[in-house]
Amino acid sequence: MAIILKGDKEIENIPSIKAKSLRINLNKDIYGTFAEIGAGQETVRNFFRAGGASGTIAKAMSAYDKDFSDAIYGAENDGRYVTEPRLKKMLSHEMRLMEERLRGKYPEKLFFSYANTVTTIDFAKKYKGHGWVGIRFQVDPSEDYNEIILHIRFHQTEARLQQETLGKLGVNLIYGAFYKHNKPKKLLKYLYDHLERDTIEIDTINFSGPRFKDVDNRLMSLQLVKNGMTEAVMFDKNGNNVLAAALLYKKNVLALRGSFRPVTKVNMSMYKESYEMFLSENKVDRDKTEVIFEITLSNLKSLGEIDEVDFIDRADLLCSLGQTVMISNFKEYYRVVEYFSNYTKARMGLAMGVNNLVEIFDENYYRHLSGGILEAFGKLFYRDLKVYLHPMKDPHTGQIIDSDSLKVHPRMKELYKFFKFNGKVVDITNYDLKGLDIFSRSVLSKIEEGTNDWQDMLPEGIADLIMEKGLFGWSSKKNKTEQTL
Repeated sequence: MAIILKGDKEIENIPSIKAKSLRINLNKDIYGTFAEIGAGQETVRNFFRAGGASGTIAKAMSAYDKDFSDAIYGAENDGRYVTEPRLKKMLSHEMRLMEERLRGKYPEKLFFSYANTVTTIDFAKKYKGHGWVGIRFQVDPSEDYNEIILHIRFHQTEARLQQETLGKLGVNLIYGAFYKHNKPKKLLKYLYDHLERDTIEIDTINFSGPRFKDVDNRLMSLQLVKNGMTEAVMFDKNGNNVLAAALLYKKNVLALRGSFRPVTKVNMSMYKESYEMFLSENKVDRDKTEVIFEITLSNLKSLGEIDEVDFIDRADLLCSLGQTVMISNFKEYYRVVEYFSNYTKARMGLAMGVNNLVEIFDENYYRHLSGGILEAFGKLFYRDLKVYLHPMKDPHTGQIIDSDSLKVHPRMKELYKFFKFNGKVVDITNYDLKGLDIFSRSVLSKIEEGTNDWQDMLPEGIADLIMEKGLFGWSSKKNKTEQTL
C-alpha cells in the first residue's frame, strides 16, 4: 500500500501493483484471459508474480508472430496490427472461447478478456511507439459485457521501461474495471497509479456497455486533457471520440480556434471563406483535407472550473453543423501547429480574427520560451502554413481592420511585414459586413437574459437547437420571464 503525502497530511492510500493483482487473484468470482501482442506478456506477469493466479487466469498468450496472429484473429484489410479493430477482434475472440468452453461449468463467474496490441520504441529510437489496450468484462454474470478501450503513446526511450509501464497500466485498468467502474472519472486517474504522467500518454478512451450507459465519452475525453493525460482530444460530427493520428494522417489541415459560445454566423463565414481559399492552394486536395474547430481548455473554464454542461452545449452545436471538434491544452498557436505536425507534413491553414493575429505578435505571449517570439515563429511559420485573416470592425470608428491596417507593437512591425510579404498572412475578402457586428459574448448575454433578438445572429438551425434543448441556460431564463408576465 502506497501512501501519498501532501505536506504532513495523508491524502490517499493507493494499493501497490502487487496488491491490486493479488486482490483480483483472490476474488473467486473473477476469471479471464490475457492476450498481449508486441511487448511480451507484461500485464499478466504481475498476476503470476502476485500469487493465487490459478483461480483467475484461464489463459495467457502472446500471438507474437504475425502469421500466427492472423491465423487466430484473421488478417486486417490494411495489413496493420496495432489498431483498434485488431484489439476488438482479440477481445471478441477470446471472450467467445471463454463463453463456449467454460460458461456451462462456471455460470456464476465474472468473465473478462484483457488484450493489448502495441509497438514499443524502435531500434533507431525514432518512433517511440504506441498501442491499444482494452478489457471486456462483467460485474454481474446475468448482464451483458462492458468494455473500456484506450489508445496510448509511449514517451520513454527504452523498450524495457515501456514494457514495465504497459504492465502497470494493464493492472490498473483491470483493477479499475472491477472495483472502480461506478466512478469512471476516478477510474481514469487511477490508470496512472504508480506511473509518472510523462512516461505514457492516454489520448483516446471509450466506455461502453450496461454499466456505462450514462457515460458521455466526450466528457471522458475532456477529463484526459484536464488531468494532463494528453494535450488534445478530438471527436467527429457524430460526437464519437476519434484518434488524431488516424484522422489527420497525411491530411491537409485547416484549424479555427474560438470559444464558439455559441457558434455564430461570423464563425461559419470565416470557416467557409477560409476553406475555399485553402482548397485553392497548391497541394491541397479536398478529399484529403480536414477542418478542425478547436476549443482551448481555458475557454471551457467558468469561475476557474471546467463547466462540463457548457462544454457539451458547444460540442453539440458544432457537431450538428457537421464539424470535427478538438479540445486542447494549447495556449499558443505554434503548439497547435506542432501537434498537427506529429501526424501530417501536408499543408496547413489557420483561420483567425484580427485580435488573434495581433496577440500572436505580442512578445509577452512567449516569455516562457528561451528563444522568445523568434523561436515560436520558427516553429509556427517554417511549416507549410498560411494564416487566413478575417477582418474586424473598430467599435469606436467603424473602420474595417485587415492585414494592411492592423497595428502590432512597433518592435514587431518588420517581423510582421516579413511574413505578410512572403504570403504567410492573407485576407479573407469575401465576408458579410453585417456579420462584423456579431460577437459570441453578446449573443450569449441575450440568451441568458431571455430576449428574442439573437436568433438571426446564428447559423440556420442553431437557434432552434438552443431553445429546444435549453442550451446556455435558455429554458430557465425564458421560464422565469414567462412566470413574471
